This record gives sequence, C-alpha cells and structure tokens, in this order.
Amino acid sequence: MRLSVVVTTYNQPEWLEKVLWGFEAQTFRDFELLIADDGSDDRTRVVIARLIPELGYPVRHVWHEHQGFRKCTILNAAIAQSEGEYLFFTDGDCIPRPDLLRVHHANARKGSFLSGGYLKLPMETSQRIAKDDILAGRATDYKWLRAHGTRRSRRLARMKWGPLTSAILDRITTTAPTFNGHNSSVWREDLVAVNGFDERLEYGGLDRELGERLENAGIKGRQLRHRALVVHLDHKRGYRNAEAMARNRAIRDEVAAKRLAWAPVGLDRHLAAAAAGTGGAAGVAGAATRVAG
Repeated sequence: MRLSVVVTTYNQPEWLEKVLWGFEAQTFRDFELLIADDGSDDRTRVVIARLIPELGYPVRHVWHEHQGFRKCTILNAAIAQSEGEYLFFTDGDCIPRPDLLRVHHANARKGSFLSGGYLKLPMETSQRIAKDDILAGRATDYKWLRAHGTRRSRRLARMKWGPLTSAILDRITTTAPTFNGHNSSVWREDLVAVNGFDERLEYGGLDRELGERLENAGIKGRQLRHRALVVHLDHKRGYRNAEAMARNRAIRDEVAAKRLAWAPVGLDRHLAAAAAGTGGAAGVAGAATRVAG
C-alpha cells in the first residue's frame, strides 16, 4: 500500500525545508509527497527546487495564487493529484519522527481514520534544529529537545516512551480522536465519499470538521496520539479571524445537528478537472515548476 503525504504550506520556506528533511529520515519509504501551497511567493519555489535533487522520494508542488486563506481548496487540489490509496496529512511546520509513516501505515484499517499527536516547540528549539539533527533523529529525541530549550511537559514525555507504553496509553486515553491537520491519515476512497475538505471553511477547525463528517459517514477515528508524533515548530499566527472562525463554528454545528457527511463545495470539482487534464482550481506543478490555474 503506497502512501501519499500531503504537506500544507504558506510562506514558511525555512520551516518547510526542515519538514522535507524529516520525511527523508522516514523508515517507511513507499510514499510520494505533495506540497499543498496556498499561494507562497518565490522563496518557497526556490527551496523546493533546490531540495528535490537531494531527496529520495518524489515531490510535487501543488500551488495556486494567494487570494486569502484557501487552505481547503489547495488541500482538495493536492488530493485530486495524489496517487496513493492512503493519505497522510501534516503541515509545513511539523517535523515527523522517523517512525511516523511506518506507524500510520501499520495501523491503517478500513473504516477508520488515524489521529496522531504533536509537541509544540519554543522558538529557541525550533531555530536550533538543523538538517543533521533531523536526519539523525535528534530533532524528535527527548534528551536533545530538553538540552536545546524545550521545557518538561506531558507532551514532551511522549517522545521518550517506547512502543508498548505508547500503545497502552493510546488504548486507555479518554481523549477522543479528531482529524488534525498536523498529523492524521485516511483512505483516499473515504475522502472521496465525503467530498474532501469543505472549501467554505477558513482558519479554525477546518480539519476537525472533516473528521466530524467522516464520523457521520461511519468512518471512525482511532487514536495514535502517543505512538505517531511530530514536533511543531513555532511561528506567529497572523491569519486568525474572529468572523471567519464564527462562520466555521456555524457550519460545524450544522454538520453535527444534521449528521451531514458531504461537503457542498469540495473535492469533486478537482477530481473532475484532474480527470479532464485541466488542472482545476489550483495550478499543479511537477518537480520544481509551478503552473498557475
């Protein structure tokens, strides 16, 4: 079973580079990677072009012009271009632990999606992480993180637990699994069945809304928050918008009240465009080239 990894980004080329090295360090190798780019400027394109010859996995840069926060649109465009039967989603500021894809792959089951965990790093640690630290696995190592500015916490402790302890904690946790944009995976056919991400949504719960519709469709979430881990690099969040978040909340409330599964504005138009070879609502770039749609 081949995986398609979808990494979202917008104008964070330094962090994206660290994330791409994180996937180079994966012990599971049968995957492609699609960068779902919500309109980054040329700095991101330059970084991707420089890295592609050095990476041991195929990379495609899926891009559209920046017209405000359109993360759901570019995610659907990337899904439409993916070739794997199983998709893993993360963000361009989350470095995966070397076993991340192996854990998701080993735990994939029909009729479910998987919800992984994360550790948010302080800026001091985020800036200190270098390519060699990522490739050697130090960037997700408990002792290294403690020695380089990360405070003790329950989430940091997850980085030192072994597979048995982590599996037990996932089994007994009372926290419900949710679809999180930084670390979740799902069968492609299940995304098609619910029409992917709802493109009416802006920042604030857009990924959890997908998980809620998957649940309504009978696709149950399963917990990997202690076994499948990423470290989240620090950055400012200038895209918060109270009005947009209120609109998102109203949509999610309707999804819950009416047990809705289908996104009214979603993946289907991108699948149709991909089948027709027109590229759809987002430009699709092969290798380091981007083509505006």
